[in-house]
Amino acid sequence: MNRYAWAIVAVLCSAWLAQAVAQQTRPLNDPRSEALRTRVDELRYAQEFSVRGERIILADAVATIFEDRQFAPVWASGARLDHLIAALRDTELDGLNPADYHYETLQALRSELRSATGLAAAEQADLELLATDAMALALFHLHGGKVDPVKLSTQWNYPSRPPRTPDARELLARALDSGRIVETFIEVRPEHVWYRRGREQLREYRRIAANGGWPELADGPTLKPGMTDPRVPVLRRRLEITGDLGVARIMEPEFFDPPLELAVKRFQTRHGVMPDGAVGAGTRAAMNVPVGARVDQLRVNLERGRWVLHEIKGEFVLVDVAGFDVAYFRDNEPIWTSKVVVGRPYRETPVFKSEITYVVLNPTWTIPPGILAKDTLPAVKRDPGYLARHRIRVIDANGREVPPSSVDWSRYSTSIPYQLRQDPGPDNSLGLVKIMFPNPYLVYLHDSPAKSLYDRDERAFSSGCIRVARPFELTELVLNDPAQWNAAAIQSVIDSGKTRTVNLAKPIPVLILYWTAQPTPDGQIVFRNDVYGRDAPTLAALDSDFRLPPVEVEDIETGVAAVSPRSEQLRVSALSRVFRGQPW
Repeated sequence: MNRYAWAIVAVLCSAWLAQAVAQQTRPLNDPRSEALRTRVDELRYAQEFSVRGERIILADAVATIFEDRQFAPVWASGARLDHLIAALRDTELDGLNPADYHYETLQALRSELRSATGLAAAEQADLELLATDAMALALFHLHGGKVDPVKLSTQWNYPSRPPRTPDARELLARALDSGRIVETFIEVRPEHVWYRRGREQLREYRRIAANGGWPELADGPTLKPGMTDPRVPVLRRRLEITGDLGVARIMEPEFFDPPLELAVKRFQTRHGVMPDGAVGAGTRAAMNVPVGARVDQLRVNLERGRWVLHEIKGEFVLVDVAGFDVAYFRDNEPIWTSKVVVGRPYRETPVFKSEITYVVLNPTWTIPPGILAKDTLPAVKRDPGYLARHRIRVIDANGREVPPSSVDWSRYSTSIPYQLRQDPGPDNSLGLVKIMFPNPYLVYLHDSPAKSLYDRDERAFSSGCIRVARPFELTELVLNDPAQWNAAAIQSVIDSGKTRTVNLAKPIPVLILYWTAQPTPDGQIVFRNDVYGRDAPTLAALDSDFRLPPVEVEDIETGVAAVSPRSEQLRVSALSRVFRGQPW
């Protein structure tokens, strides 16, 4: 959890509760306040504190809230509690689990509150603690995600987000006055249209799941347009369920007609399969993925959206590694897209954020250490003519060129006291242009002479860099200077064969992300294969039950006691320091 996300929870909770105190002034001997004081004392000093079997997760922070408010109840109003429960229930469409936020216990307490006898003072105090804990947790998860992305990837460098509005206290005070609790939950979600569409798609796929999902298409020969086959009715039904095929009157149920061909192409485009209209093994495999797995994909990618979508605004370049594409965005929508080739599964393209600062036309290529050790040195040892054939020069520490034949390559295994630099030209590994942004991974966007790779469905063939199918169009966009750097001017420099560096007048943010499910403006959803296997650990963390108390487990190899991973998902002490006004 990041400090800004915790901070916004603190601000939100404090604002709500402060307003509640102002509106609910109670005498010092109010039995509800006294019961709450007793409960808070127990909460403060008990090692573990539970209400009806539900552990108060943010115990220290919840205690601090009520101590600061002189133990005035907040949730005594049944209407406020109704709105909180409705807001918690709605988190299911965010891919979250309402049970994480004491949902069922709060429902039970609400029923008792409405009963003839109502809640005793001690039970009312329990409700106060539980509802406040639930609100704080849910607001944090909606704003920044339940899972800490840093724990999934050491490459993660997206900034922690401060509160989005400077008047959060005023906003939430008004919400409490008017009962706009549900609306406030909406406001802390990412505002990006992608997130709203993702929630709509999750609703739709959960509806499909509730209705029994879709039929499985049996193995067999490739189904092609114009064929008659007993599997065609199943294919038709499968595509109707996901909206790829409209419902129409069918004269020959087993005939693969033109409307069905168009529907297959639609499905293939949405699932990263070559849209040829034929149903072979790849298309059939995508169709037979269970609806539950697609629901999980949507949930995982909504979580990823909570990590970054607050940051995605204005003008920027976005690389989707799992989708094998790059897009140039303006006003939250792509105005240009291109296919890309990304890193092989054992040389993954990292996920991070940077800014494009300059472009190099007719670049040279200095072979980076990783590729040098794994690829180039072994190739030179096998073939002494390798360097000359690929126009790669050997440069010593003084910048002088050294004949390759003068080097005893057998002496080196992982590094050499030289630089290997490939001359510019169409056969250069970087092609004719590279688009640069500072990062510690030596990753950038560039052209490539290997054009045939862009025709593959899955394009994970590079050593980590991102090869762009239409690099000159992207170059023109990022330079954003039509008077000086239009397509003709760029081509003129390329034709000269001379290396030229062009600095951007204004840096352009570049976001390298990993989406295996993306909603589209036409109300559909695009699914991609999890080429790097990142969905499973994210889903496991998303589904983990952090409500259980942390436990100590012994490392089998070292014998050292360690806190179980689930307890690390919540940095409770950080939130406590915020409430106490202490530094991070």
